[in-house]
Amino acid sequence: MGKLAPTTRTAAQTVGVVLVMGALAWASVPFYDWFCRVTGFGGATGVASQGADQVLDQTMIVRFDASKERDMPWEFTPLQREMEIRIGETGLAFYEAYNPTDRPIAGTASYNVAPYAAGGFFTKIDCFCFEMQVLQPGERVQMPVTFFVDPEITTDREGKFLHTITLSYTFYETDLPQEQAALANPTASAVN
Repeated sequence: MGKLAPTTRTAAQTVGVVLVMGALAWASVPFYDWFCRVTGFGGATGVASQGADQVLDQTMIVRFDASKERDMPWEFTPLQREMEIRIGETGLAFYEAYNPTDRPIAGTASYNVAPYAAGGFFTKIDCFCFEMQVLQPGERVQMPVTFFVDPEITTDREGKFLHTITLSYTFYETDLPQEQAALANPTASAVN
């Protein structure tokens, strides 16, 4: 076996670089999502199946914010603007969404916590943001979020100075699942 010609070697190296870059690009989104959830970077929150093991006497004010993408036709607001809870205590807050249109609309909520240093200590137990929401024409719903502030925030280098956390949601319109789209427009499904 002899050496490869310079043009063949260059082509092979170029293909190798393209494959490596493609693999890194493909893996970057799940890796970044995992990194944010583990570290709380960018205000990403934690998720737990139950509340904290310990409830402290110290309190935290949690503020609630709601927004929607520019073309999202829903009305979306928090039912309470803020609450004071003890650190480690399980809190329950509600947001309200209303579909004023004459068609079913699906939406997905993204969320974050500010300041970013609090993200790793704000933990959701249950949230409407974990799955897509579908509102029928004229439907109004109250959507719960159950959460707690991890007691470890009191010993964190930055977290111990926090007294207020803001939980923000933004709703985006998403495509209806096929079965619901067919129910919303029966003539279109009959044509197919």
